[in-house]
Amino acid sequence: MFDVFDLSRILIRSITKLCIADHADDPEVIAQWTANKNPATIRGWIDAGAQIWLVERAGQPAAVGALGQDGDITLLYIDPDQTGVGVGRALLEKLEQELIRAGYAEGRLEATKTAQAFYARHGWQATGGCSQRAELSCLHMRKSLHPQH
Repeated sequence: MFDVFDLSRILIRSITKLCIADHADDPEVIAQWTANKNPATIRGWIDAGAQIWLVERAGQPAAVGALGQDGDITLLYIDPDQTGVGVGRALLEKLEQELIRAGYAEGRLEATKTAQAFYARHGWQATGGCSQRAELSCLHMRKSLHPQH
């Protein structure tokens, strides 16, 4: 069992230190974005049945990923000290495999400006802006989960 405090720490550190293209170091935007990333809220997500994964690397919490009940990837955040070592790629592959296992033919997510190039490198395609999150730069993305023949 993982620690909701580790999850919270990774989410807040990733947003604060890696998503500068999205929040431009604006303390109000950061506060708004991280407001629901506290241990109590995360425990509520788990209690409500959210599928959440914590990736460790060398014994340290490295990344957080989650799937929503509708088959969307709802979280994929990397600890700033763990970028560039394949943790994000491995977690994305795990989430895609979980979607396939659950019977989804397509993956969907909302990408930050910071993450859009990462997803594009892994076969995800932009499908339009996110109207519900106007305060953040956001792009709807999708990927076919059917293997190419």
